[in-house]
This record gives sequence, structure tokens and C-alpha cells, in this order.
Amino acid sequence: ATDANGRYCYLDPYQGAQLALAEAYRNVAVGGARPMAVTNCLNFGSPENPEVMWQFKQATAGLADGCLELGIPVTGGNVSFYNQTGDVAIHPTPVVGVLGVIDDVRTRTPMSFDRAGLDLYLLGETHNDLAGSEWAYMHNQRGGVAPVADLQREMRLIELLVAGRTKKIFAAAHDLSQGGLAATLTEMVLRHNIGATIQLDNVGLMLLSETPGRVVVAIDPSQISALTQEAAAQKI
Repeated sequence: ATDANGRYCYLDPYQGAQLALAEAYRNVAVGGARPMAVTNCLNFGSPENPEVMWQFKQATAGLADGCLELGIPVTGGNVSFYNQTGDVAIHPTPVVGVLGVIDDVRTRTPMSFDRAGLDLYLLGETHNDLAGSEWAYMHNQRGGVAPVADLQREMRLIELLVAGRTKKIFAAAHDLSQGGLAATLTEMVLRHNIGATIQLDNVGLMLLSETPGRVVVAIDPSQISALTQEAAAQKI
């Protein structure tokens, strides 16, 4: 999986790089694979600009610290500078790729459910994380504080996602990223044209927030006890 969010890196290049790493890490795991290695393509404006050079330094430090915390090696990558038009540079955009390994791809957890009668659960807490989001972009809002990547929790979540595949708990799983829950549910229901009935408090925030570290899972009702036990074991 490869992921990046230049809007987060514009707000905080250190956190932005870690958020890209966490998202790619999570994207591999929702299919049931175990993340094993990292590569990257780091895209910035002119390094002759002190602000751009600071962004680059912060992003590489965030990526390095994140990989150390996750215990996952960087096996390669590249840097692309001078991405700008005149004096206007692109947002700092470190693209992070994570390689995952799965013992049998035929047993992967799909991103969408293909039958009705399943229960949907949102794993993870939702906070007021609209800065740098798709909603903020659509409303021309560029300020605010970027979310913080909780990498310790991401590692526990990955254990749950891998166990959900190996123990055949999940019928489908999809992480939340750009567009939040609204985009995730849309992608899940459109794949097989099977809808979903959901109940939410604070609908606007719940649908549009982009708090990291969240996943929607679909399970057969008979698997609720197994899901509850695995989530408790990983403190999710």
C-alpha cells in the first residue's frame, strides 16, 4: 500500500509523515497481511528555500522515528526536490509505501461485504479531526492542527486485523482515511451494491472526521463474541 497526505504535512511535516506511514501500515493490515518493510518517495519544493528544507528535515525525522517505533525497516526510497511553479512549492508530500506479507492471498479480508445481514462495527475513537481533511479542503480551510499518529495503538490494531483474518472473524474490513467514515461506507456499499443502515451520534463529525487509527469491520452476528475478545485482548 502507498499513502500520502500533503495537507497534513503542510500543517505539521513531522506528524504528516507519520500519518502517511500509519495509513499505509494499516491499509496492508486490513487485508490481513503483516507489515514488513517500508519504501518511500519524498516530494518537496526547492531545498534552497529554508522553509522547504525545514519541512524535509521534519518529515524525514518523523518517518525515521515512526519506523523505529513500529520496528519496520526502510528498504529503499528516493527524494524529489524542486517540485514547484515559480516560487510556489507543492505541499510537502512524503509518499510512504508499506509491504505486507500474507501466507495465503486467497484468505485475505475483502474491503467490501458481498451479502446482507452482517453487522458493522467502527473500531477506534472519533475526535474533532477536521484540520487537513477532505472537508477542510473542499471549504478552502488550510489552517488548524494535524491529528497525531498513535503508533502504539496502530500496532495493537494490526494484531487485531491479522487475527480477524486468520480466525475468520471478518467478512470485510476497510480503514478510514480521506473522506472519513462517509467515504469508507460509500466504497464498501458500492462494490457489491449492498447498502447499510447505520446509527450515529453527532452525524456531521462522525461522517467527516479523519481521526487516524480507525477501521470499519463487517462480521456475521455469530462472531460478535470473537470480535469482542480480540478487541479486548489488544485494548482496542
